[in-house]
Amino acid sequence: MANKPYYITTAIAYTSGKPHIGNTYEAVLADAIARFKRKQGYDVFFQTGTDEHGQKIQEKAAAAGVTPQAFVDNVAGEIKGIWDLVNTSYDKFMRTTDTDHVKQVSKIFKKFYDQGDIYKGHYEGMYCTPCESFWTESQLVDGKCPDCGREVKPAKEEAYFFKMSKYADKLIEHINAHPEFIQPVSRKNEMMNNFLLKGLQDLCVSRTSFTWGVPVEFDNRHVVYVWLDALTNYITGIGYDADGNHGDKYKKYWPADLHLIGKDILRFHTIYWPIFLMALGEPLPKQVFGHPWLLQGDGKMSKSKGNVIYADDLARLFGVDAVRYFVLHEMPFDNDGQITWELVAERFNTDLANVLGNLVSRTVAMINKYFNGTVVRSLVENEQDPDTEFKATVSAVAAKVVTKADELRIADAISEIFTLFRRANKYIDETMPWALAKDESQKGRLNDVLYNLAETIVIGASLLDSFMPETSAKIFSAYGAESRSLEDCGKFGLAQSVTVNALPPLFARIDFKTLEPEIEKIRQAQIAANAPVQPAKEETPVEQKAEITIDDFAKVQIRVGEIIACEKVPKSSKLLKETVKFGEEIRTIVSGIAKHYAPEEMVGKKALFVTNLKPVKICGILSEGMILAAEDNDGTLSLAVADKDELKSGAIVG
Repeated sequence: MANKPYYITTAIAYTSGKPHIGNTYEAVLADAIARFKRKQGYDVFFQTGTDEHGQKIQEKAAAAGVTPQAFVDNVAGEIKGIWDLVNTSYDKFMRTTDTDHVKQVSKIFKKFYDQGDIYKGHYEGMYCTPCESFWTESQLVDGKCPDCGREVKPAKEEAYFFKMSKYADKLIEHINAHPEFIQPVSRKNEMMNNFLLKGLQDLCVSRTSFTWGVPVEFDNRHVVYVWLDALTNYITGIGYDADGNHGDKYKKYWPADLHLIGKDILRFHTIYWPIFLMALGEPLPKQVFGHPWLLQGDGKMSKSKGNVIYADDLARLFGVDAVRYFVLHEMPFDNDGQITWELVAERFNTDLANVLGNLVSRTVAMINKYFNGTVVRSLVENEQDPDTEFKATVSAVAAKVVTKADELRIADAISEIFTLFRRANKYIDETMPWALAKDESQKGRLNDVLYNLAETIVIGASLLDSFMPETSAKIFSAYGAESRSLEDCGKFGLAQSVTVNALPPLFARIDFKTLEPEIEKIRQAQIAANAPVQPAKEETPVEQKAEITIDDFAKVQIRVGEIIACEKVPKSSKLLKETVKFGEEIRTIVSGIAKHYAPEEMVGKKALFVTNLKPVKICGILSEGMILAAEDNDGTLSLAVADKDELKSGAIVG
């Protein structure tokens, strides 16, 4: 397999906003596979990038008051920055606004049209802007988009269509003849049963209702539909030419060995993309792997819920390799995984600090303490228990890791490596180096034990370096070693001697309570950033109210609200903006109390609010209620608060 080409791609990230950790997981997973394939001796080309056209982008750019190109330049830069932050070793970062790509998309569209695969018609149906997808009424779920659950709108426009049915039987034959083509098997069954075997509708491949896209050269009212545009990046990015003058990279690397994508876009990559390739007369990728989702707690991450976790925040609090370890190790092969701040901290302490960090640091400390930093390979032929079993166990791990990685079971591969580290910690307990050090006659035995530990750690770090490259590099530096080949990882005792260097703790244990204020700050910033903003309106003065009856009072709803965030309103000396929790509901409320309370005093209070007032815009902020307070003639103001902490937010007063 030496120098055998291996081409791996990811779905290209849509430039509508900053990618959360679930999006970032895919880039890290692809990187881990690419690095491991390089370690196996493959000539790897790893391509990732950004999808930058479409109606959603045009609308977001207009809302931001910038051109679509300026908008995608900014977001693509942010995405690339996050991919770089988590150490993705891509060979090309592809952008669908790249000139070469745009040129080829235009040529591909014309080629399809000339050979009769595309025809002009009209589309009428329900359109989901976030997914850039058309749906029939029967395909909707509870009247909403079946992919993302968002609202859809009726759409009717002239469009070009691709004749999907022309190639459907050929694709079914290919899938049946190549069971490895769609993985996991559950994804293959889903595509066959839910789409292909039911019969494919012709696919809309152009739009006229917006302009941000690749123009159709022979009909300038149309732009190429984003999916046809985006999917072709996998060939245009390595030198495909619709006229047949392909570049060297295309000739070398196509067909792709692995397309790595999220399960939510499987239909596009396992049905539409293969059919486009068939129409071009090009071979299909060897495998499309639809990975599961990384969910926040019990559901998908959502900015509207204020629960989105980003890779840069995680890396700042835990370190890059801790983030890589978590997303790679915690994601099952074909079921959704979960991530919370608490889970990351727990894995950090139990696996990284206790198992790996402790093993590496105490072995270095013992070699320094008992042998001035250097141990040598033993010349004694008769091994003592449990050395024989221990060495055999360590030597067998590499083959297990290779098997799991080749099956794309990366979480299982990492588990095998950490099983090795746990076995090494057990070996320390079995041999008790501190007891051997007390007996001068056991000095040779102590040397052998510490050498065996050092050798095991170097082998483990060599297997780990595709998944946690920074950590492995630190271990190699501390043990005066280099990363070993996979073949050599199966050979125990290659080093004649090991000389260690002092190193700071790889992973110092974390007290989660110390992180909670920072995590709360992140959460509050998200809530504030996603609060509705409306045009400014002057506050209306409070007027004296007329006498009311008990029936009138019953119309007012007063509830206990917990203030979870608070800040001053810009350009106002008297207004505070409170983010208030009423049970499971979050509201924004503006109050004229800034001269009496500082924002930090407000956080944590359980105050009384009128919650059925009609929302009003105050200084550009939509206020969804009113806080209750009392003020005397001297101007002293006091909030009406609940005096029992156990009273839950959302409780009704009356």
